[in-house]
Amino acid sequence: MENFISVEELKEKLSQHEPLHLLDVRTLEEHQHFNIGGQLIPIQELAFRLNEIPTDKPIIVYCRSGQRSQMAVDMLAQVGIDAQNLLGGMIAWQQML
Repeated sequence: MENFISVEELKEKLSQHEPLHLLDVRTLEEHQHFNIGGQLIPIQELAFRLNEIPTDKPIIVYCRSGQRSQMAVDMLAQVGIDAQNLLGGMIAWQQML
């Protein structure tokens, strides 16, 4: 599995109701401002909250621009959890709308 996904690919998967777990690694304030329904675990808390992430379906990680989410994908990979980074993050998602 590639460790990234485009906003177009994610939108298609969501429209097809594919089983996914969305993980938002932004701050609470960013999440409250605009989100696409993901579980909020800020990047600073991720290492301590890994047990909260379900691993029975593909995990898509997102943040504002894709940088923090790539760090999260790398962190998850170190503990054996496969995840994909949403390229361009919420900026790209909102531009697509």
